[in-house]
Amino acid sequence: MNSVANGKILPNTAFANLFIQPAAGDAGGALGAALCVHHERSGSLTREPMLTAALGPGYDTQQLADVLARYQTRFAERRIMCSQIGDVSELQRRTAAAIADGAVVGWFQGRMEWGPRALGQRSILADPRRADMRDLLNQKIKRREGFRSFAPSVMREAVSQWFEIDDDVPFMMKVYPLRAGRAAQVPAVAHVDGSARLQTVTHEHNPMFHGLIAQFYKRTGVPMLLNTSCNENEPIVCQPEEAIECFLRTNMDMLVLGEHVISRIT
Repeated sequence: MNSVANGKILPNTAFANLFIQPAAGDAGGALGAALCVHHERSGSLTREPMLTAALGPGYDTQQLADVLARYQTRFAERRIMCSQIGDVSELQRRTAAAIADGAVVGWFQGRMEWGPRALGQRSILADPRRADMRDLLNQKIKRREGFRSFAPSVMREAVSQWFEIDDDVPFMMKVYPLRAGRAAQVPAVAHVDGSARLQTVTHEHNPMFHGLIAQFYKRTGVPMLLNTSCNENEPIVCQPEEAIECFLRTNMDMLVLGEHVISRIT
């Protein structure tokens, strides 16, 4: 889980590839045990590559609607509006526009990530271009040390234009240096040394999140979003009720729960 150390391996060794699975801690021991038993029983050392961490619980549109129905009274009391946008492209466009305008957005989509990193299924998203966004996030929600920067989720096809190393980092496990001049363009996700903890996002493995970033890129010319876990000093939210409660007790501006958009009336 030491993403700084992980990011130094490829440029400083003879290794050509490095794979770090997304739960590379105590929880990952279960994966190693399962692989060991598989090898012993099958006699085969082959395995399928792990391309996504979206292995946790997921909820369909009707399940989310049923949960939201139970919150309508509380929403009305707190002047919170809930709307449904069935068109995926329009949902991505509106969310990207809100982020570009400075909104802090909860993003609850598909199956939950396996591991400690939010990878676009249970995330809080914001504009990486804003120098004040780190402080705003800590004031609104995260309440963590100011020196800790947030991570960028980047369209895979744009990585080489922004980072000195062109690599697949789907699970946010490596820190790489940004290209000269790029850190100043995305101060909310850049460390003081000009590096960032990268997550690469592809259309193939996360089309919903990739499409959102693409809409932000179309609007701003920046092919990434600030991505942090959807929580407030607690485990990452898993169930829709947990995401809604996090929205209600913090100053999050918007929560996109599947195709449902929850926002505060100003």
